[in-house]
Amino acid sequence: MTKDLLMWDETLFRDPEVFEIDYVPEQFNHRETQMRELAFQIRPGARGGRPLNTICRGLPGTGKTTSVRKLFAEIEAETKKLVPVYVNCEIDNTKFAVFAQIYRKLSGHLPPASGTSFKQVFDAIARILQKEEIVLLVTLDDANYLLYENEINRVLYALLRSHESYPGTRIGVIAIISDMNVDLSREVDPRVASVFRPTEIYFPPYSADEARHILTERVMSGLYPGVLSDAMLDLVVEQTMKSGDLRVGLDLLKRAALNAEKDARKKIEEDDICLAYQVSKYLHLSFTLRTLKDEEKVLLKTIADMSSEGKEMNAGEVYTHAKEVMKIGYTRFYEIVKKLDAMRLINLDYRQGRGRTRVITLRYEPQRVLDLLA
Repeated sequence: MTKDLLMWDETLFRDPEVFEIDYVPEQFNHRETQMRELAFQIRPGARGGRPLNTICRGLPGTGKTTSVRKLFAEIEAETKKLVPVYVNCEIDNTKFAVFAQIYRKLSGHLPPASGTSFKQVFDAIARILQKEEIVLLVTLDDANYLLYENEINRVLYALLRSHESYPGTRIGVIAIISDMNVDLSREVDPRVASVFRPTEIYFPPYSADEARHILTERVMSGLYPGVLSDAMLDLVVEQTMKSGDLRVGLDLLKRAALNAEKDARKKIEEDDICLAYQVSKYLHLSFTLRTLKDEEKVLLKTIADMSSEGKEMNAGEVYTHAKEVMKIGYTRFYEIVKKLDAMRLINLDYRQGRGRTRVITLRYEPQRVLDLLA
């Protein structure tokens, strides 16, 4: 029996990094068509022109970010004249924050946190682009978060019309959209639309065979031989397809292996996978909650607390409860409610009665939301 148990200094992981969400594999399969289209859009930038603007659109976990990161690595290895900048708009979702990340890429450090205006940062970026004759390619990952914050037009306008204030600057944009309810081309205002004119590249969900192939490659790279049987891999694929997000499968593999290690076993068993899935299936919820501002978290907690009572909630009732725990006016309250609805944390429905009643329902189990917020 002891030969099936791990020694204190042994591990099941050959390379734990393989299962991290932001890991970029050397072999990246099943997105060859999208990669070719992206490369075509970027090509003018490599020749000193302005890259064509692009929208990468698809559900979470369909390879959009990895495709862009893969191409960015190739660009950085080949040229210094086309500089790719990656901005995570879940985290950096204001105009200043986006341009601060661009400045950091070009200068090697962030601008001062206080006492620096947006114009000063933009001037510094433009000077570098003009002096070095650099073409800039900016990826706005999860650009839908800029839309939720009403920042998308301000960011795109500044980027795409920079040549009007700073002659010779050439900037292209890749916007990654994971919210399939968002049509960015229609959301931007006319002054932005006239210069944006993006090509849309669609990333479809992975099929079961494709998911299995990708997860198999990660298992071979990340775990030692014999740790995961074919039958257990089938179960992981089944759970991954149930969630519709490949990232859930990667997280599930990592957590299942950790569960087996905790019991000092050399093989992953069904209970390890089932236990891991109870956490991994909320991966999207967990990531989304991290991006909320403090007042947004307080309001969501209020909604979750009220949802625990099992009664229907209208917006007026929620606002009354929210005012008891936070200082907030109705206009700001309703802005947050609309954002939580757009982020698919709640449903905001309209019901006809005496006038038009707004009904709020939580999309997830209240206790799970409360646990993650805590």
